[in-house]
Amino acid sequence: MKKTLCVLLLWSVFLSPALAQDGPHTTRAIVEQAAAAGAATPPGPFAPTWDSIRTNYSMPDWIRDAKFGIFMHWGLYAVPAHASEWYEKHMYGNPEITKWHTEHFGPPDKFGYKDFIPMFTATNWDPDAWALLFKNAGAKFIIPTAEHHDGFALWDSQVNPWNAVKMGPHRDLIGDLSKAVRKQGLKFGVSNHGIEHFTFIQPTPGVTNDLYDPQWKDFYSVADRSDAACEKFLESWVAQNEELIDKYQPDILWFDNGVNGRVFDAIKLKVAAYYYNRAATWGKPVSLETKDGAYPAGSVEDFERSSRAPKDLTSFVWDVDQPVLYRFGYTENSPIASADGCVRLLVDCTSKNGGLLLNISPRADGTIPDDQQKLLLQIGAWLDVNGEAIYGTRPWKQFGEDKIRFTTKGDTLYAISLGWPTNGVNIASLSTTNSGIGKVSGVELLGHPGALEFSQNEGGLKITLPAGKPCDYAYSFKITGLNLK
Repeated sequence: MKKTLCVLLLWSVFLSPALAQDGPHTTRAIVEQAAAAGAATPPGPFAPTWDSIRTNYSMPDWIRDAKFGIFMHWGLYAVPAHASEWYEKHMYGNPEITKWHTEHFGPPDKFGYKDFIPMFTATNWDPDAWALLFKNAGAKFIIPTAEHHDGFALWDSQVNPWNAVKMGPHRDLIGDLSKAVRKQGLKFGVSNHGIEHFTFIQPTPGVTNDLYDPQWKDFYSVADRSDAACEKFLESWVAQNEELIDKYQPDILWFDNGVNGRVFDAIKLKVAAYYYNRAATWGKPVSLETKDGAYPAGSVEDFERSSRAPKDLTSFVWDVDQPVLYRFGYTENSPIASADGCVRLLVDCTSKNGGLLLNISPRADGTIPDDQQKLLLQIGAWLDVNGEAIYGTRPWKQFGEDKIRFTTKGDTLYAISLGWPTNGVNIASLSTTNSGIGKVSGVELLGHPGALEFSQNEGGLKITLPAGKPCDYAYSFKITGLNLK
């Protein structure tokens, strides 16, 4: 277990890009002008104000019940498969990566980031196979990256000309995946990191590149960063989100750190009101998901990497997005997380009122590497046995003790051991001296037939273990008879 926890910590700190990548440095006046442009907010209960969002928003029950989702970073950066999903930024602004790029593809004035577009083919992509894999992994919702910081859209966009239908794979990747995922009965969301694109590339001075090529300068967003260009960019950001909302009716709309600043409130509120009013006409519960108080109302809170997740039980629902590789995008020769570590992270998050959004990293040809598929299926096998202790549960008054984590469903308490308790199980929190908790009437181990022997006294609940393990990684004891209210 110590090794697994060390790997999780390593994910959180080793070679991690800065988490506070900003959107454009701009003014409220420019943002408000961008918000005033474009389509009006559709009629409905939500107005583009924090008071209205706070008054009318209700977190969907399905989000509280789901617990486990699959996130993914799939885009042009999967072609070089080097450094990280920030490859575009690094190849123009990091001398070491520029050198690597030149050695493998040519100098950036001869072979720029744009030249990866025709290499992003998705030739071997089967969205139905992906969706079946995700269902077998036990995930309840799927969130692909519709657009990353590089500004290349994976959907059929009339707003963003740099998209996967007009270029590259010549397919509506978001549309095709949404249909396949929903056919499996799963929820489908989209993430949009596009607001960070305007100032994402910071080229090294004096190094020749293709960033000012007249045909591509708008794609790179380096040649013109004037206030007028910024306003136009922000208008496009709003319009692209509205397009995603209308075309794909996402169950979750997920934003990265770039929207966090209060300066962007006018356009953030416009998108939120648009989304929630549209969802009211669809008749389905949806939600935004954002970070660091970007939306002080109307959003699930997301934490990037487990090291930043809450360390204790919270009063609010949240997710942690955690990559299975060191980086979020596919990179060659990256170590991969263990199923053991992922399951324990899922259990820990669930006990604290959170959920796990596990990020996978497909290749540019549309395949999910075998080791990632194996990992997902191992998690799914565990959930086949233990899902009752995860899905649809709510936290107890405390998240756990020692290596035990608690979840509840009605008056049933699940005590999930993070590892096989070779020295036996004694849950001190269930001592008869714990006032009002009640008397345990039965104990089961999920995946094991029949009841287990137990005793409850002032020292706690002692459970006699069966001879064999019913599964791997973590073990769920179902405890009945208590008064959990």
